[in-house]
Amino acid sequence: MGEKTRIALGVVAAAAVVIQFFPPERTNPPSDPAASFEAVVKPPPRVAAIIARSCQDCHSNRTVWPWYSRVAPASWLVADDVIEARRKFNFSAWSRLSPERAQEVLGNMCDEVKAGDMPLWQYRLMHWSARLSADDVKAVCTLSPRVQ
Repeated sequence: MGEKTRIALGVVAAAAVVIQFFPPERTNPPSDPAASFEAVVKPPPRVAAIIARSCQDCHSNRTVWPWYSRVAPASWLVADDVIEARRKFNFSAWSRLSPERAQEVLGNMCDEVKAGDMPLWQYRLMHWSARLSADDVKAVCTLSPRVQ
C-alpha cells in the first residue's frame, strides 16, 4: 500500500471517529393517547397492527430508534427521515389534523402503499416485518375516502 493510500485511509478513519461526536437529536416527544390515530379513527385491529408495524416508527412519537441510529452517518439519515415523516403527519397527533387534512392523508397513504413508495425502501431493507403484502395494502386502503 502506497504512502498516499495510507494517508487517505487515516484521514477517512479519523473523520469517521470525529463525526460520531455530532449525533442528531433522537426524540420521542410526549403525546396524549387520546389525540392518537387509534383513538380518533378507531381503525380495525388488523389495520392498526399494520400501521404500527410499518408506519409508526417514522410517523409517530413512538419511534423505536434502532442501533444504527446511533452511528453516523446513518444516524443523520434516520433522524432526517423521522423528522420529515412527522412533519408530513404524525399518528400520535392525529386530532390536530383538520377533517379535510385527515381525509387527504388517508387517501395519500393508500396511494403511496399501493405504489410501493411507503414504507421507504431503506426502512424495509432493515425492517423486514414492515413490508406490506397485497392484503396489507388492501386493508390500509379501506380507510381511504378515495376507495369508498
